[in-house]
Amino acid sequence: VSSLAADFARVATFQITNSVGQPRMKWLDIEEGHHTLSHEPDSNQDAYEKLLQINTWYCEQVAYLARRLKETPEPGGDGNLLDHTTILWTNELGKGNSHTRDNIPFLFVGGGLGWKTGRALDFGSVPHNRMLISLCQAMGQPVETFGNPDFCGDGALTGLV
Repeated sequence: VSSLAADFARVATFQITNSVGQPRMKWLDIEEGHHTLSHEPDSNQDAYEKLLQINTWYCEQVAYLARRLKETPEPGGDGNLLDHTTILWTNELGKGNSHTRDNIPFLFVGGGLGWKTGRALDFGSVPHNRMLISLCQAMGQPVETFGNPDFCGDGALTGLV
């Protein structure tokens, strides 16, 4: 937030751990590693509850960042940093125990891309490459593909603005 407010950075990446980092979230009273818990079968209610706690904690961190951005005036005076920033929070998988790439959640917070917010969109089985094309184009990069072109279909998603 400080780097954005001081105009030292226009883009930032924040990753708490890598996908198999096995953090043990002892402050949540969870002793098992996150990665191990994510591979438990759906029927393991204890693992499910712990994963819910972990994901809630991650969500709270994103909410804290959004609040800090909203509380910070935009350099130059037009609104706040959240008005001109977009936070993208995602996961590399739709589901850990099956390693599916279906239904990967992408959460966008803030007004920086000019996309209509405050809604949930379901694009069905559309590869996320098309969302990444949309993201690039919203940031002024006129790309037609992102990653493997076989997964780019009709290019950018429609209905975001």
